[in-house]
Amino acid sequence: MTEWLTRDEALERLKVRAQTLYAYVSRGRIGMRPDGADPRRSQYRADDIAALASRRARGRNPQAIAESAIAWGEPAIATTISTVLHGRLVYRGQDAVALCEAATLEQTANLLWASDAPVSFVSASRHGNGATGRPAAFAELAALAAPGRPSLGRRSASLNHDAAGAIAALAQALGAIPGTGAVHERLARGWSLDAAGADLIRRSLVLLADHELNASTFAARVAASTGAPVSACLLAGLATLSGPRHGAAAEAVMILGEDAQRLGPDAAVGRWLGHDMPLPGFGHPLYPEGDPRAEPLLAVIDVDDGLLRLCDAAFAATGMRPNVDFALAALTRSLRLPSDAPFRLFALGRSVGWAAHAVEQVTSNGLIRPRARYQGPLPEFH
Repeated sequence: MTEWLTRDEALERLKVRAQTLYAYVSRGRIGMRPDGADPRRSQYRADDIAALASRRARGRNPQAIAESAIAWGEPAIATTISTVLHGRLVYRGQDAVALCEAATLEQTANLLWASDAPVSFVSASRHGNGATGRPAAFAELAALAAPGRPSLGRRSASLNHDAAGAIAALAQALGAIPGTGAVHERLARGWSLDAAGADLIRRSLVLLADHELNASTFAARVAASTGAPVSACLLAGLATLSGPRHGAAAEAVMILGEDAQRLGPDAAVGRWLGHDMPLPGFGHPLYPEGDPRAEPLLAVIDVDDGLLRLCDAAFAATGMRPNVDFALAALTRSLRLPSDAPFRLFALGRSVGWAAHAVEQVTSNGLIRPRARYQGPLPEFH
């Protein structure tokens, strides 16, 4: 009979942090299932943990440790900006979920940037061809990055000023109406939303502002480590965010939702899993007990019956709960936003975190340049 352990028991036997346990689960090295007594919690396969603990006890060489740090491994870069701790997202010592109850993206930027001066993302007037969306966002940041001032050797306040200007331009490219006022209000006006809709946009932006060393943030830090302009660092983050495994994941959730309407939720989930595709919108390696960023959104969104049935089918098939990508898809359907709204919200919110990490990296004065493990042919050396 298979033995299953609680989260605390698993952590004790492995002698690792919770993030490492979740990484093992995400890579399929430890089996996980919902706890029958409390479906909000998870259990972990004892045999997998015993085998892994044995391998860890034998030790690993530095090369293997370095490789494992790249993909959901042990922390690799020191930061004071954010972390995931005990299943919660923390911004400089504050719970991000609690922060989203009232804070604006500008106030969140003040916190993440450790800025003494109030942050504003005000844009005076529309420029360019008036287009909005993903192409416009790339074009706007590229136009700023090409002539941008290098970041190396500059003070944080000066870099924060560059970041605020770049994010103001990015917000406008993503659909925010030019003028004064909080950026969520101007974005809501661009989408013809009422006050309740604007508040949902505000919550989303705050919850998306940072997420530790995710792929796009790492890209932004790499660019910053070379001394690239702040706008170029944001562009590096935006390019990385565009992948379907990152900021474009909510679009896959919407496709899954359409499949569920056409085929039925159980059949749709089975079809995705049958093609050996990760189920978009459900589960997260850092949050086996549920993504805390999804909860405060789903609690106030009018989620339609089709998506609710999809949640039930996904949980029955995988034991996974909806994540923030699912919440963004539900928000888009509820408010009848443009189909690329999840990406726009992700890009605008996360740009604040990219800027924070870029400035931290520049002021640390360190170059990010890992070595590759070459496995190709070798020439004849004489």
